[in-house]
Amino acid sequence: MDRNQFVIAGHRIEVSFADSSVNSMALLPSFSPFAVQTEDKELLFSLHVDDRLRPAKEKSLVRKFDTGNGDTLVYQLPDGGYQYIVRDTLNRDCCLLICNRDFSRCQCALNGDTNMRSFGLNDAMMLVFAFAGSHRQTLLIHASCVGYEGRAYPFIAKSGTGKSTHSSLWMKHIEGTELMNDDNPIIRIHDDGQPYLYGSPWSGKTPCYRNVSAPLGAVVRIERAPANSIEREGPVQAFASLLPACSSMKWDDTIYDLLCDTVTRVIEHTPVYTLYCLPDEEAARLCHKMIAQ
Repeated sequence: MDRNQFVIAGHRIEVSFADSSVNSMALLPSFSPFAVQTEDKELLFSLHVDDRLRPAKEKSLVRKFDTGNGDTLVYQLPDGGYQYIVRDTLNRDCCLLICNRDFSRCQCALNGDTNMRSFGLNDAMMLVFAFAGSHRQTLLIHASCVGYEGRAYPFIAKSGTGKSTHSSLWMKHIEGTELMNDDNPIIRIHDDGQPYLYGSPWSGKTPCYRNVSAPLGAVVRIERAPANSIEREGPVQAFASLLPACSSMKWDDTIYDLLCDTVTRVIEHTPVYTLYCLPDEEAARLCHKMIAQ
């Protein structure tokens, strides 16, 4: 059996393959910066890939949701665990994923050609990390994030609003800015209560798979407007802004409560702003002046 270890946001995960001639880590090249040999950290989750896995006979459909890259079907199992069917944009079944109640032990079967298998395994890994991480004060968020002078600044917004554009404006006009992740960075609260942001193996269409981290400096919600302005949000609005950016399962009370608690702790330590802006240099400089100086 082919076993592989990775550390992502300080969490160790294990991925193993029953038949490495069919499935292997070659399906997930973005994970290579996170590979480790040591096993001295507590295991967040293990995922075993075996195409002989079959769907559970007893299950109930919870919901079907659109990830933006295809539909995922979610089923509840009698023991409290979950089964997922991951489909691509052509509605092809790419992955069968079965997880226990806390997502610490998972199995999956892949289907189709190499691209389908890569897509299915990548989505399964991201899903399991998000929900296993909820038990460890860890959030997988939808954001574009830059690093500046030792701190991390994620930009959150509805899809298509301009998160990546704003990051690129910082890198172009604010000297010393670097891109940490362009789609799915991770926020983890350390034992001292300080939230840190980490790069991840998931970065959307931008290949930015960096094993980096920095204290969280601020969170900025971007909203398009005819003129540039910025304001700091109060606690209630900050919670309402950050929560939708987090990967969650609202139908699972345990995971959702853990996620809400972590979001609350983040905003207790981190300012959240709304930037009303145009996609221009002035917006980047205004944001930088307010949050990073």
